[in-house]
Formats: sequence, structure tokens, C-alpha cells
Amino acid sequence: MEKFNVYSAILCAVVAVCYHNALDCGFVFDDMSAIVENKDLKPRVPFINLFWNDFWGTPMHMEKSHKSYRPLCVLTFRMNYMISEIEPMSYHLINVILHAVVCIVLMKICTLFMKEFTSFLAALLFAVHPVHTEAVTGVVGRAECLSSIFFLAALWSYSRCTGHKSKTVWPPLIYTVILVTIAMLCKEIGITVIGVCCVYEVFIVQRATFTECLQIIISTFKGKPVLPFWFKDSVIRCVFLVGTTMFLMVARIKVMGAQLPIFTRFDNPASMEPFPTKHMTYNYLLPVNSWILINPSHLCCDWTMGTIPVINSLLDHRNLITLLFYVILARFVVFMLSHQNDRNRAVIMCLTMIILPFIPASNLFFPVGFVVAERILYTPSMGFCALVALGFEILMNYKKELKAILWGCMGVLLLTHGTKTYMRNFDWKSEYSLFRSALKVNQQNAKLFNNVGHALEKDQNWSKALEYFQKAVSVQPDDIGAHINVGRTYNNMNMSSEAEEAYMKALHLFPPIIPGRSYTARIAPNHLNVYLNLATLMVKNESRLHEADKMLQTAVSMRPDYVQGYINRGDIMVKLGRMKEAIEIYKTALKYEPDNADVYYNLGVVSLELKDPDAARVYFETALQHDPDHWQSLYNSAIMIQEHGNANDWPELEKRLQHLEKKNPTDPKIYFTMGMLDMDRKDYISAEKHIKKCLQYEPTFRSALFNLALMLVNNLNKPLEALPYLNTLLQNYPDHTKGMMLLGDINVNVQKDLISADKHFKRVVELEPDNIQANHNLCVVMVEKGDLFGAEKCLTKVYNMAPNEKYIINHLNIVRTKLNQAIKARREQKLKQQDQQQQHSKQSQTKN
Repeated sequence: MEKFNVYSAILCAVVAVCYHNALDCGFVFDDMSAIVENKDLKPRVPFINLFWNDFWGTPMHMEKSHKSYRPLCVLTFRMNYMISEIEPMSYHLINVILHAVVCIVLMKICTLFMKEFTSFLAALLFAVHPVHTEAVTGVVGRAECLSSIFFLAALWSYSRCTGHKSKTVWPPLIYTVILVTIAMLCKEIGITVIGVCCVYEVFIVQRATFTECLQIIISTFKGKPVLPFWFKDSVIRCVFLVGTTMFLMVARIKVMGAQLPIFTRFDNPASMEPFPTKHMTYNYLLPVNSWILINPSHLCCDWTMGTIPVINSLLDHRNLITLLFYVILARFVVFMLSHQNDRNRAVIMCLTMIILPFIPASNLFFPVGFVVAERILYTPSMGFCALVALGFEILMNYKKELKAILWGCMGVLLLTHGTKTYMRNFDWKSEYSLFRSALKVNQQNAKLFNNVGHALEKDQNWSKALEYFQKAVSVQPDDIGAHINVGRTYNNMNMSSEAEEAYMKALHLFPPIIPGRSYTARIAPNHLNVYLNLATLMVKNESRLHEADKMLQTAVSMRPDYVQGYINRGDIMVKLGRMKEAIEIYKTALKYEPDNADVYYNLGVVSLELKDPDAARVYFETALQHDPDHWQSLYNSAIMIQEHGNANDWPELEKRLQHLEKKNPTDPKIYFTMGMLDMDRKDYISAEKHIKKCLQYEPTFRSALFNLALMLVNNLNKPLEALPYLNTLLQNYPDHTKGMMLLGDINVNVQKDLISADKHFKRVVELEPDNIQANHNLCVVMVEKGDLFGAEKCLTKVYNMAPNEKYIINHLNIVRTKLNQAIKARREQKLKQQDQQQQHSKQSQTKN
């Protein structure tokens, strides 16, 4: 046990050295769909959904589902999300830990049929094998790691329930079934451990020979079975395992809805070929996978499309490679069945652990969605590494004079494999580095060029992305997705005519639609985006709205569950002003995806257009029930709460705004709304802080500039501090009448700059001749200038415009009073002057 602990520590250390740089990698390739975009990871999604949706979060009953049923693996992703949300490091750390656990458990299992040191060597080879980087460094590869752990645990548990010439120990056998079920719920291949257990029972535990098994079969067919003493108990155990396997398979098929996943010829070209092309190609893939295990020097993350051309002729030299593979395999089978000793039994177990876990991915019994995938070699490689370790042990025993050379070779193998694994992890750092590394190996796969283009798109490097998409078209001219990518990139570059031309090329590659018959062409769901993209181009021109709608009608007729098609159709109806039709279309989308937050949001927007804010609020709230992070619904509902002005709703409003801030801390609209909430609460200091933060991210935010200036003047008594914001406002929005009005007020009341005030108010009147306040303020300027006659005339005009405004009547009365007083004073002054003149005249006459 002490030696086992030492070996385990070494394995953990080796895994840590080889994979520590994997912790710096991000989410790439399938990680995006399985984790970043998978709503089943979110705590808001009911836990039970994990058992009704596939690995990617798509309901199993939907046509676009891949039927990959791995709820326990998704559960671990969900636990990761609870800890660190979408932070890649924790996901990679768990994968590395799981790989170390697999290595330790593999070593333990190998001791059932090999020596302890040989088992350690097998586990060490497994720990460093470069082909495992996809399963360990790629986060979605966790399905392989988890399934392998329970695969091995089930085999270990089975070894506790059986024995040579012994009765069944039922608790471990029941535990075996439970562990098999768990392994299968992590990944489908977990169920194949049942076959491994049966082989272990017959050839390892009972030490049966091939001859003995053949005699049992022949005698049974003759009706006179000759059964050995161990047969009854072994059959009971195996039948129990096989029976539970059948039950698990039926349950699995039931969950799938008795449907196989739909794959296109781009995923697996040979699957669409007739006999014998299909079968020659599928059989050739066996030596291809074997070579990847033997010589993992050229690894590639994607082997689909044209990576391995189909074999169309019996004269293709690759058929010789297939034949050689079967010859070598037959030689192994003959060797392991012709003798009965510990070495042969170990070979039987090694080959069983290679072959049985690989069968579901072999394409030999049913098509799968790939040609070659390195991560599916994770579990079969356990048997391969055990076989290599066993071969090393045999050579060490029979070629003792070559021990030093053999050890040197083994050391070089471990070192080169470990180095390759370490270096390969760097390829998985980002999508761009991953797909660029794949192109170094494979230039015949259009998907790789597309994926490099997608990575460049994320950096908005449109011109470079276009080069890769066009290269994808040249490599695979009938790739619909590549033409769509070219069109989308042209559209991003504002080259609409070129974009439409590319989309039309993609459209012409679709199989023809036969009227009156359902569209059953095996196309990828994302290929329907060509209709979506074309419609998006067309709606830029209002005269083509009906043409765009026909495009989308075609898309949803081809795949009725194409929800995005309904959403875009609804948007077109809104633009056409057909609101009721838009609502019906959106509700149709909800029949296929009743939890689609985008659809509820759109229904809310239509309700606002129909002047039904209560219904809109309900739709926004429903959207948030399905997706609490739905930004548009969150923001619009916050705006509605703020505008409603109910103080009881302010805590909820603040909570939503804080959530929005956390999700997008640089969005100025969030801080503006926070400032408006603060103003409602009369917390003007906090309002000033939030609105100024809004202006940090968008210095020309119109409403923020005006409301901040207004608050500085009216609430904080800082009118001079408002001037820079008003000047910025009017520089960017020269016709902002409210801003001019406020600036004019400051000119009059604070700066006493009547000329500027007069200019601002006159400009407002030019833009809005019926603006009562602007006209009134012009009168005020006249009053301030002392032009009471002009002011009285001005106010009389304003009074005629708004005879019910009391402040105008009051002001007019005040001006008239002042004017009368001024007239009276002038008359008195004039009389006084006349009296003075008369007295002066009298005095002059007296002197004379």
C-alpha cells in the first residue's frame, strides 16, 4: 500500500507538470456551446432540465439536438458556474484533477491482471499521452474523464463481487450497476464497461480458454451442453449485467425520443456514401485512430469535412493499410487465445479495454457526428497504454541484455510525450491559436479555415477573417456555411451587394424544396441563417420588407422549430405596422421555445407600441424569469419602474441597476438611470456622482448633460458649474431648446448677460414659435433691459397665446403697473420741469 501511495503521488506530480499551463487556457471550440452559451449551467434553470436536455442545453426532443445525454457532466459544469461563473481557470483545474484521478484508478485496475510496477508504468504512459490534451485541456472533455473514472470504478466493484469458483457477492454487483449508470450519464461510452466486466469474468476470474468457451457453445447448440462448474454463477452475474444494460439502453433511447441525431455530410462525409465506399472508409478510420495513439505527433482539433477523403475505389492504397491493421489485430487475437497464462489474459484485457469503449464511436454500427475525434480515444487509450506497458515488461524479461536500451527508450518516450502534451496545451489557449495549429496539420478541412475566420471576427479583423472564409470556400466550394461567413463579413464591412451575392451562392447549394413534401434534407440548423441574413439585408430597404418576410417564411417551413426565423419575422411585422400579426408570430415561437427570453422581450416592445405598458411590464418580467441576465428586459423594466415613480419599487429598481452594472460596468445608460433614481429620492449628491460617471463613458450623452445641468442649477445651487455641461450639450446638439432655455436663465439670473440670454431665447422661438416659456423669457429680458413698453407689448402677445397661464397675467400686470408708474412718474417729472421753467421765467421778468 505504501508503494501504491508513492506511485500515486508521482502520477499526480507528473499530471501537474504536464498540465499546469492548461489552467491559463480559455474556453475554445465546443466549450463555447457547452459552457458559455449553455443556459443549463445557470442557477435560475430548474435542476430537472439537465435530465431532459442534451449536453449543449438543447431539449432532446428537438430536431437540432445532438442527442448527447450527459446530465451528470453538465451538473459538474453547473457546480463550476456556482463557484466562478464563466471563469475558465476553475473549469480547467477540475479537468486536470479528474485526469489525475483517472491515472490513479487506472493503475489500481491494472493490478487486477498485471504486476504493480507494470500497472504504474501503464498509468504513467496514460498520464503523459499527448492525445489526451483535447479531453483534459478542452473543458468539454470532462465527459471523458468523468465517464472513465466511473468506468474503472465499476470494473473494480465487479472484481469484488466475483471470484474463481466462488458465489456471487451481491452488494458489489449492485454497486457495479449503479456505477455503470453514473458512467453512462457522464458519457454514453460508460455503458461499454459491462462488456469489459463480462470478459474479465470469463478470461481473468474463471481463467477460461478459448477452446473451453468454444466447447460450451458447440455442446449447447447440439442440445447436450457441457458446462464447467463455474459457468452457472458466471452466467448469473453476466446476465444480470447485460439485463441492466438493456434496460439502460432502452431508457436512453426513450430519452432520445427514439431518434438518432441528424448529421450532415460535412460532419461525416462517409455517412452519406453508398456501399462499399462508406464501409471502406469507416474501416480505414480504425488504423487512422490506432496511428494517432501510436504516433501522436500531428494532432488536430477537428477531423471533419475533407480531412480524410472517402475511399471510392478498391484500388485505393489505403485499403492495404486497413488490411494490414486487421492482420495485426488478428495476430493479437490468435496469440491471446492460443495459450492460457497470465500474459495472455492481460493481453485479452488490454485489447478489450481498447476495442469495446471505441465501438460506439467507430461508425461501424451507427453514424456519429465526426470522422475522427481525439477525445474519444481517451478511454480506449487506457487499454493501449496498458498494452504498451505489458510489452515493455515482456521485453525486459526476455531481453535482459537490452535493459539499459529499453529503459532509455521508455524514458525518451515518456519525456517526448510529456513535452508534446505540455506544448500542445498552448495551442488550446485561445480559439485562434487552436485552429491555427490545426491548419498546420490539416489544410483540407474548410471548417478549420472558417473557425480561424470566426476567431478573427471576434477581434473585428474583418479583412483578415474574409481571407480565411474565402479560403474555406476554395477548399470546399459546396460548404454552405463558408459562403454564409463570406456574406456576413462583407456585411460587416458595409459591402451589402457583395454580401447578398455570397448569401445567394449559399442558397443555391440547398437541396430543392418539393412542394407538398416535408423538407427532410440533412442540413445543419445554422445553415438556415442564410435566410436570416438575407432577410436582414433586405429590411434595410423598406421596399423589400415583404421579400424579406418570404425568405423567413421559407426558413420556418423547412425547419418548423427555427425560432430565430419567427423572431425576425415578427420584427418585420412590427416594421410594417402589423402589430397583431407580430404578436401571433412571436407566440408561435414560444410554442417551440417557451423559455426564450428574447421572444418575451419582443412581445413587451410590441405592447409598448400598442400603448399597453402593463402588458409590456408583464412580458419583460416573464423574460427575466427565464433569463435573469437578459439585458434588454432588465434595462427596460428598470426604466419602467423608474418612470412609474412608485417609491415602494425603488429597492427592486436599485437591485436591477446594480445587476446591470455588474454585467456591463461601462454602459453609460445604467449610471444615468441610477442618477435619475437618486433624483427621485432627492439624493442629489449621489445623483451628481452617477450622472458624471455616465458622462465619463459617453461625454456627449444628451439627457445626462441636460439633467446634470438642471440639477446643478435647481437643486444644488451651482449654476456656474452647469455651464460646461450646457456648452457641451449645445455644441453637440445645437437645437436642444431646453438646454438653451436653461443657459438663458443662467445668463439672466446669474451672469447678467442679457445679450446672450436674448440670443438663446430668440433661437428657441425660431425653432419653436409656440414655446410659451421662451416667448415669456424674451419678455423678461426686455424687462431686465428696462424696455417696459417692449415688455408690455411682448407679454400681451404671450398672454394672447396662453390666456390661462396665471404667471403671464401676473407678470403682465406687474409690467403694466410699473409702466403706469413710470408714465405717471414721467408726467410728474414733466409737470415739475414745467413748473420750474415757469418759476425761472417769472424770476427773469422780475429782474428785468
